[in-house]
Amino acid sequence: MSLKIQLVRIAHVFYTHKDIDKARMFLEDFGMHETKRVGDDFYYCGTGSEPFVYCARKGQEDAFGGAAFVVESETDLEAAQALPVDKFPFHLVHSQTALKDVKTLPLLDFNFPEEKHRLGNKTQRFQKGPAPVHKLGHFGMCVTDFTLAYDFYTTHFNFKASNLVYDGSGRDITTFLHLDRGFWVMTGSATKAMRIAGGVGRHIMGSQIFDYWFDTSRFILEHYVDGDLINDTSPTERELASPSNLHVWGPDLPP
Repeated sequence: MSLKIQLVRIAHVFYTHKDIDKARMFLEDFGMHETKRVGDDFYYCGTGSEPFVYCARKGQEDAFGGAAFVVESETDLEAAQALPVDKFPFHLVHSQTALKDVKTLPLLDFNFPEEKHRLGNKTQRFQKGPAPVHKLGHFGMCVTDFTLAYDFYTTHFNFKASNLVYDGSGRDITTFLHLDRGFWVMTGSATKAMRIAGGVGRHIMGSQIFDYWFDTSRFILEHYVDGDLINDTSPTERELASPSNLHVWGPDLPP
């Protein structure tokens, strides 16, 4: 078997919007800021060094245009050209130029019942505004053939399952796949919970605090913070699909 293509990190996503003006307003309110425009393509960055994390394109219909990952080498990029594809967009990039004018987020001190990390008479005051988006951490997608898609991504790339979720018949329908620096979600067609906006809450798988928002084209965008960090030594967990394993606290998701 040929060597797996080595992915380093997730880079950005593409979305097409019929009403690009409303989409742009939402993205600014969500916490991103425009960094470049090329024709009808609008590029948005976060506070990290990625050149952009979201590309909003004006088009005839609302559509997801796929996610991009950074590959480890130009050799990996060339090897990927020989892979079989099913016309679902999956982008690979190499040798991007990192942003130099990176905005640094403040590191806040927190007080706990038995541990106080903020000095006496030291206050923390905040102003209203969007929560700054740092980077693209993961994305989720529904697939029509879970087994085929799972085999493709884990055979040809260095993805490993952090979690597998199965239905009542024992059939795997959802997986969380990770690289050494994070994870992303791939869901089977039987699982629809990720399409519903909700939160604020705390996930179980991934552990992060989250909220979900419908954008103006009815796509889901998520803020998250404080997710698990795992690598290839972490075993794959497998569990039964249930509403109770979506989050440990927060409002119930709509039906």
